Amino acid sequence: MAERKSALKRAPARPELNEKLEKAKKQVITEEQLQEQRASFVYGNAPKGSRITKESAIKATKHIRVVTPAAA
Repeated sequence: MAERKSALKRAPARPELNEKLEKAKKQVITEEQLQEQRASFVYGNAPKGSRITKESAIKATKHIRVVTPAAA
C-alpha cells in the first residue's frame, strides 16, 4: 500500500489570498446581486432533464421568504 502524506500540516502562507479574503469580507452586495446568485445556484443545481430554466429560476428567487424560527 502506498504511503500517505499527513493532512495535518499547516497550510502554506498565502499573503495574496489572505489580502483578497479580507477585502471580500468588507464587500457589500446589493439585493439584486444576491438574487442573481440565488438564481444561478438554483439553475446550476437543477437535475439534468428537469424543466427548470434560467427564467423560471429567476422568477422563483423573487418569491423567497425568509422566516425567523420561533423561539423554543
